[in-house]
Amino acid sequence: MNRFESITKSLRWFMALLLVAFVAGCGGGGGGSGSGTTATNAITAYSLAGVTGTINETAKTIAVTVPNGANITALVATFTATGASVKVGATVQASAATPNDFTAPVTYIVTAADGTTATYTVTVTGALNSAKAITVYSFAGVTGTINETEKTIAVTMPNGTNITALVATFTTTGVGAPTVGGVNQVSGTTANDFTVAKAYIVTAADGTTATYTVTVTVASATAKAITTYSFAGLPGATGTITEPAHTIAVTVPNGTNVTALVATFTTTGASVTVAAAPQTSGATANNFTAPVAYLVTAADASTVTYNVTVTVSTAAGPAPINLGTAGNFVILAKTGVSTTGTTAVIGDIGVSPAAASYLTGFSLIADPSNVFSTSSLVTGSLYAANYAVPTPSNMTTAVSDMETAFTDAAGRTVPAAVTELGAGDISGMTLAPGLYKWGTGVLITGVGVTLSGGANDVWIFQIAQNLTVSNSAIITLSGGAQAKNIFWQVSGQTLLGTAADFKGIILCQTLISLNTGAVMTGRALSQTAVTLDANAVTKPAP
Repeated sequence: MNRFESITKSLRWFMALLLVAFVAGCGGGGGGSGSGTTATNAITAYSLAGVTGTINETAKTIAVTVPNGANITALVATFTATGASVKVGATVQASAATPNDFTAPVTYIVTAADGTTATYTVTVTGALNSAKAITVYSFAGVTGTINETEKTIAVTMPNGTNITALVATFTTTGVGAPTVGGVNQVSGTTANDFTVAKAYIVTAADGTTATYTVTVTVASATAKAITTYSFAGLPGATGTITEPAHTIAVTVPNGTNVTALVATFTTTGASVTVAAAPQTSGATANNFTAPVAYLVTAADASTVTYNVTVTVSTAAGPAPINLGTAGNFVILAKTGVSTTGTTAVIGDIGVSPAAASYLTGFSLIADPSNVFSTSSLVTGSLYAANYAVPTPSNMTTAVSDMETAFTDAAGRTVPAAVTELGAGDISGMTLAPGLYKWGTGVLITGVGVTLSGGANDVWIFQIAQNLTVSNSAIITLSGGAQAKNIFWQVSGQTLLGTAADFKGIILCQTLISLNTGAVMTGRALSQTAVTLDANAVTKPAP
């Protein structure tokens, strides 16, 4: 009997062990829906261009709100996951490396080591735009002086001008029409009486407003100055006016025909003539092979003569691109700048309309003034749209200047462009100064490319798609060529491969991404984001 009870007791223990093993074996089902899978196939952190996503673990969703205007067609996510692999469709995803188009929700599949999966849906939305600046303002060709910090615009009209019904031409970054006294203003159409200052209210997409006060002054009867001077169709050919010598010096690009140049100018005088011929700004052509004398007559009939001297640049290639205040930054972006690894940046970094939270990986140290911050990774300062005055307006101006420079570079036609060189592959070539244009992307493989020219020569590369610089590729400058005179206008994204050595100013409409160890001498100016990974980025020599 005791022997029977002993066998029975042993059987009961054996059955209990089998039951435990069975239950444990049933706990690991596929599909990631089991309660025990989140530790082995979860996305635990996620960000795009420095913007941290909100992860809803229960619903398996990730929401990211990026700054208004961000290009979301090729964003690179930085994430951490506990799974063995992460895919979008059939494409394996590498954190801080793989771009995706987020115009529609993107599905990430996280696979654990045991083969179970979890699916996360990432949705990206754009924030409402806070931009509300008047960027250009004029009356009948007379340009106003905009003080962005004070939000004032001053215009001096020629003597005798009737200012009771002036029509302003302007551009604004706000939405809808600005208003004056509650009346919608249409550029080039709406007239106002400027015998008293007028307040223009500009409204942003997010509902915030900015008020610009416009003051018009009529020049005295003795006024007879030329206040601005440039040549139509020659970007960068702006005159340097010297008072009281009454001289104007203009340098035009190498190869320019100066026998019939058309000047665009403003004057406080009543009339302007050259050898008795009336001059119309933007219309009248003159031969500048010798200095040209402009006679400006005031309302009281007094006169002054301005001597205009035109010099043809000895530098080869097009005129350089004017970066404006964007040239104060070695890295400038609209949606964010992020870094991983031991990056070293020499020069200032800026983001706008993004806030300082979109400067990620720099361990920012706020200056007591809150006008800028510093970082151990940056020899320079870091600026963001939410810092103290005057930084917000300065950043708005810098971004506007960056966009203007991009448009300028994309629109250049002088000198005649070399088109579709190498079908987009310029690897191993030696390129002289000039204008180069592609309707495709451009590739530089590991053999690199050489730019050969003098210290003042200029290169502009107009690239309709992506610029791809392969791993270890080197852009070599010879003959004294300088990075500050090399402009890469890229309508797609720019990728600098691992350990690449790049030179020049990148004006990019989308992402600029520097892979591990890439070195850059120049400026990275992006209308979306810039991502860094243990890079050395140095501003070009002045």
